[in-house]
Amino acid sequence: MAIVTIGELARRAGLRPSALRFYERAGLLAPPRRVAGQRRYDERTLDTLGVIRLAQAAGFTLAEIRALLHDFAPGTPPAARWQQLVPQRIAELDAQIARAQRMRGLLTHIIECSCDTLEACAQAASTQP
Repeated sequence: MAIVTIGELARRAGLRPSALRFYERAGLLAPPRRVAGQRRYDERTLDTLGVIRLAQAAGFTLAEIRALLHDFAPGTPPAARWQQLVPQRIAELDAQIARAQRMRGLLTHIIECSCDTLEACAQAASTQP
């Protein structure tokens, strides 16, 4: 298994080296081995970065990603890890969707407004469901 520098890992992952250092500080990546003061990463770190990106794309916070990576016993299957985090994320997403649908309805009402003043428009809009 190859050992790579921070620059090489960043290039292969499509990230900046500062992102890798940030992930280390945030506890997402284990501190790498040092050779002559320089970080040296195991190539498996690319796989961890893939998990981090997937979790970020799914809307997980840094704390949730840290838990996903580190708060389970070794050998815990991925499904068991995700099942601990996904239900809350889905509930939050459902709430965001409902809020966006209400906003859309309000915007549709506003654009079709035939009120004489902005104040009357605001009053009429506030009675919308």
